[in-house]
Amino acid sequence: MREEMRTFGYLCPQCGKPVMAARSVFALEASNAEAACACGGSALRVTFDGERYHLTVPCGLCGETHTAVCPPERMLEGATALACARTGQFSCFIGPEGTVERNLGELAILAEREKRQSEEAPAAFVNEIIMYEVLSELRDIAARPGGITCACGSEQYGMEVRRSAVDLICHRCGAKLRVPAAVDRDLDDLCCHMSLVIPGQPPV
Repeated sequence: MREEMRTFGYLCPQCGKPVMAARSVFALEASNAEAACACGGSALRVTFDGERYHLTVPCGLCGETHTAVCPPERMLEGATALACARTGQFSCFIGPEGTVERNLGELAILAEREKRQSEEAPAAFVNEIIMYEVLSELRDIAARPGGITCACGSEQYGMEVRRSAVDLICHRCGAKLRVPAAVDRDLDDLCCHMSLVIPGQPPV
């Protein structure tokens, strides 16, 4: 009689490669189990307290290690998946070898695609902290009576946020005032202003 097997699969957060290991149902019920990556950088661990299974799962999506508690019917029957707590994506699969292998392959493709997009995508801002502080200061200035106006006499303006600056653009004449937002000095300079005037042409 062939012994029933359960396969575990996850992505190694260290080397990014899929890791699969099969354990018999008898072994899972009798003792602890481990599925380690060949690179030595991670290992999935399973312990049984007599009622429930406790899993420690390295996550190839967020790089952290997650824990989960599963009843025997979820561990030893059918197929199941455990999700990454940060991304919400399934990051660990348990079940028949073919099912685990297929899902793990799709996960590896997803992780590689997201990694490539992350590497290719430039940062939204040169300095996110400075940018958010500058935007907050601009909101404070705008809240004051006559806080942001244009030399043409208009108080209607728009705002365009760029990687290292914020442009204030007069709706009436189209004049522009660029407020730098990349380094500490930019924030210090802005904080010295109680109001801002867009350099439009004064009305004749």
